[in-house]
Amino acid sequence: MTPPREPIQWLRHPDAERFVMDRLDQFVTDMPPVTDLQTRLLAQTNTLLLDWLDHLVLADGDGPRGQLADLGFEPEDAPAEPGDTIYYHPGAIFPRLVLRAGTGATPGTAVAAAIAVEEVSAFLMAHHVAAPIEGTPFSPYRRARVWQGNDRQFLVVERRGHRGFVPLHMASPYPLRYRRAFEGWAARPREFDDVCGGLERTLALSRSLVSDLGADTAAWIAFAAERDHWQQRNRAGWVQKGRQDSLGLGWANHDHHAFRSSRETFSLLIQILETFGFQPRERFYAGAEAGWGAQVMEQPACRFVVFADVDLAPDEVEGDFAHDPLEPQRELGTVGLWCALHGDSMLAAGLHHLACRLDFPAATAALAELGVETMRPFSDFSYLRQAFTRGERWAVSPQRLARLVASGQIDERQQERFATGGAVGSHLENIQRSEGFKGFNQQTVSDIIRRTDPRSAPERRKR
Repeated sequence: MTPPREPIQWLRHPDAERFVMDRLDQFVTDMPPVTDLQTRLLAQTNTLLLDWLDHLVLADGDGPRGQLADLGFEPEDAPAEPGDTIYYHPGAIFPRLVLRAGTGATPGTAVAAAIAVEEVSAFLMAHHVAAPIEGTPFSPYRRARVWQGNDRQFLVVERRGHRGFVPLHMASPYPLRYRRAFEGWAARPREFDDVCGGLERTLALSRSLVSDLGADTAAWIAFAAERDHWQQRNRAGWVQKGRQDSLGLGWANHDHHAFRSSRETFSLLIQILETFGFQPRERFYAGAEAGWGAQVMEQPACRFVVFADVDLAPDEVEGDFAHDPLEPQRELGTVGLWCALHGDSMLAAGLHHLACRLDFPAATAALAELGVETMRPFSDFSYLRQAFTRGERWAVSPQRLARLVASGQIDERQQERFATGGAVGSHLENIQRSEGFKGFNQQTVSDIIRRTDPRSAPERRKR
């Protein structure tokens, strides 16, 4: 599959955002429990209600369909309740909008709202709500009606790689199959002397998961496990996850996952992602000096986005570097050195970072009070703000350092530095989007890649 030759230009959609926010704000005003939830989200987790919103249900009738079309929303073919029509915005990050007939409300009024969480039961427990959960445990779509009043409903939903809006009731072996599949991926081998052989084995496992459960559910399983693996070695991650779990939310506010790869294994990483249903989006190149590039991938059913990072030479930019084999290079760039020190992301190292949608200034301040330092922002626009937390420093094995010295890819001074102080491993990314902006800024992404190169990171002692 060849990425598009023409660069993708993501646009800002302020009018569409205003349409959504006007209806969400009125819905919140009409439902005091949701007003309280919105306040607690900001105070306890530094997140915005909009960033948890899975879908908003609007009364159908004269007017809404034409308005949605004018704003760039399109009908989506997804399983829905009788009489419902689903709309999505292909060029922006907005919740789905559901037009529902026969509500008796003024056309265009929000009559229901649903937020996405990792586990409905965790949300109900955190808010002391007793409500039936529709759908089989671990099924692709589950929901619960949490609060009702003023002819409005507030729901929480679980999605596991499913586009639809009707709870699914699966045959009795399904929960066990799902759990075994999760354990099979989470507990898979990650340490290999032969990295290519390890990625080929991982590719075979991904194909097995997809054969058993389908690409969308398999992708959901794998990425839930990858987040768990990343969080085990990222203090910023478990601090923020704990704050979000205090309201029963989990990581449903993820924005993108970043994988780093050695050059010789990059095509295997792309094959694994494509097996899970990811499709190529835009590409990034940081320039000859940085020597780094990335293929952005998206899984439309799961709504996952991946940054797949790799060292690149200038003459490789115009080709299909995601699929054409990349030969090893003697000199390592930022990504190659990180992989040489820690391992490839899909194997030993895990995610380089998880980006989560937060209220940018509030989260920066609150995490600092909890001992989590944030680096200087690398995007600071009205519609896109991004910053990494200070990187976790990981110990580097003597064997990896010895190989790098023997190959001439680091010198003895750098070997001593990494041996005594470790090397930057992973980050949490604080990201805030506005106006539905779905893209990234190449210049600012290049800046943070340069600033997180292990060779230029300030020295610190291992904890």
